[in-house]
Formats: sequence, C-alpha cells, structure tokens
Amino acid sequence: MKNGIIIPVYRHGKACTAVVASLAPLNLPIILVDDGNETETKNYLAQIAGTYPDVVTLVTLERNSGKGGAFAAGMEKAREMGLTHVLQIDADGQHDTSSIPFFFERAAENPSALICGYPQYDETAPAHRKNGRKFANGWTNLVCWKRDIADALCGFRIYPVEETWRFTHSARFDRRMGFDIDILVRLIWRGLSYRFYPVWVTYPSDGISNFHAVRDNIRISAVFTQLCCGMILRSPVLLFRVLRRKFFAGRYYE
Repeated sequence: MKNGIIIPVYRHGKACTAVVASLAPLNLPIILVDDGNETETKNYLAQIAGTYPDVVTLVTLERNSGKGGAFAAGMEKAREMGLTHVLQIDADGQHDTSSIPFFFERAAENPSALICGYPQYDETAPAHRKNGRKFANGWTNLVCWKRDIADALCGFRIYPVEETWRFTHSARFDRRMGFDIDILVRLIWRGLSYRFYPVWVTYPSDGISNFHAVRDNIRISAVFTQLCCGMILRSPVLLFRVLRRKFFAGRYYE
C-alpha cells in the first residue's frame, strides 16, 4: 500500500492551513485541489504548498467544478503518483485527524474495500444536519438494498485508487453536493465492499459553509431520483446478491 490524502478546497484556505498542519506529521503525500478559488484562498494554498514542499502537491482547476470534480482531479493526480489508497478529508477542519492512522490500519486489513467514516457529533452539530443525514442514509440503504450503510454524507473516506479512478475517469456522477452519496452508491453497485467506523465531527463557530439549503437539497433529491431509477434497472443483480448472501456461506458485503 502507498497511502495519501486528497483535500478538495473551495473557500476554506485559512481552515485548510490548520488541517494540513495537523496532517504533516503523518508524512503522507497530500494532494490539495484548488477548486477555482478566489485570490485570497489561492494565496493560502500557495503558502501551504511552500511550507510543506515535501508532502504537499497542489492541483489547480481553472474553474470551480464542485467537490466531485475536485475529487476526480485529485484522483487523477493520485494515480499518476502511484498511490494505492487515498483518504478524502474535508478542508474545513470538521474531521478529527487523530483517527487517520486507525483508518489506514483498517484499509490495510481490507485493501479492496471502502473505509468510511460515520460522524460522532459533539454539541456544535446543528439539528438540521443530523436530521438531514437520517433522510439521506435511509434512501441510500434503499437504493443499495442494504440495511448497514451507516452514513452516506461524511466526507471522510479511504478509497482504493485504481477501482475509484476507473469510476471517476469514465462514469457520469454528481460533481457537487450530491457527490458523496452518488459515488458511495455507485461504487457499491460496482461490487466494492465497505466498512464503517466512527469519526468525531465538530462544526467550528466561525466556519464557512458551502451548502445552500434550497439549491443543494433540490440537487440531492435529484441525485436520489436518478439512483432510484438506477436501482430499478439493477434490481436483478441486487436481488442475486441478496440471495447469495442469504443462502451461501459468507457475506458478499460486510
């Protein structure tokens, strides 16, 4: 295994500075993706790359392409660098970086699986975020014919590079706020197994949110509509997998 980290960055230059500072002692390659930022954030990212030249690689996109588009660009760079597994972590500092070694240990035990975080909230978490996750998780389990997908929205995941690159390089997927849901479901449809482990999530009082309630909820609803249609088309395969898990030794997904 050759591990690394991808951080899509849009409007979180200052927060990303602290995130990278906490990651640098891990001595893992860090791919920062500048997702068409304004000058202030670009300056922050340039300073980060200059401060940690041995670990940070900066990928710059001319236009904002959304979290999914930035992740795909980072995945291209990860494959070019010969990485086998990458952790995607958000740039806003919400995720507990101290859990990263534990997650990579789980990836070493299950190198072909998605290693996914599910949030353990502290008192800073808004109620509407918690309720929104319950809705998203319910629909995600439905379209995958599952009952054990713990979280569909957490942006803290370790992806096997080759399998994920084949998807991001060739498939259509939502490149904005529906990305975390869309890629999780479609990789599971493609046969990737998964594991979920808790990660602490904090919402900084001065944090900048890129989520727009009306626009992005409509977009996420559209993603689920597309996934429901895809589920219907894939129902024979999904049914076969359910029956195989039920009647044969071992589980296809764990």
